[in-house]
Amino acid sequence: MSQFFQIHPENPQVRLIRQAVEIIKAGGVVAYPTDCAYALGCHIGDKDAVERIRRIRQLDEKHNFTLICRDLSELATYAKVDNHHFRLLKAHTPGAYTFILDATREVPKRLIHPKRKTIGIRVPNNPITLALLAELNEPLMSVSLILPGDDQPMTDPYDIRQTLEHQLDLVIDGGYAGMEASTVVALTDEGVEVIRVGAGDPSPFMGS
Repeated sequence: MSQFFQIHPENPQVRLIRQAVEIIKAGGVVAYPTDCAYALGCHIGDKDAVERIRRIRQLDEKHNFTLICRDLSELATYAKVDNHHFRLLKAHTPGAYTFILDATREVPKRLIHPKRKTIGIRVPNNPITLALLAELNEPLMSVSLILPGDDQPMTDPYDIRQTLEHQLDLVIDGGYAGMEASTVVALTDEGVEVIRVGAGDPSPFMGS
């Protein structure tokens, strides 16, 4: 049975943020709000928690998870960023984008795309998420909360609790979230490419 924390969307309660991070560090799987939609998250090094998320979403081994980072300096630990890409990242983070970047050796091998050696990284613009990341002091492993058979992410924390209360350790109620996943942009040696159009405006990355 999952716990249910009602956290203020603009001024997150420190006590509840700390309790949420304790759950994550103990191997918990949490549903939490981002600036796009609700997502599932867990500790970066926890294989069991990752497998639980795969089962909830019915994902195969090839599906890439995203590392949710609090800022660009943390992002640079896990991804290789040249000057051109850094300027693009600086101009559009935090925001509703997931960036596909070449991974560094800091990223666990099981999280890297096996052929391209890339990793998805995101810096969301959401006070609850940023408070969680600051307390956690490392990135959060994450995927959008889109249930099998659905096209769009879940938006209502009460629906999430009702549907997944036996599969999650915590649902964070930060109010209703958007219905679009993030826009996905690849920033690699091959150039800049918009992979998926979502909540973020793709136009700054067209022809970059």
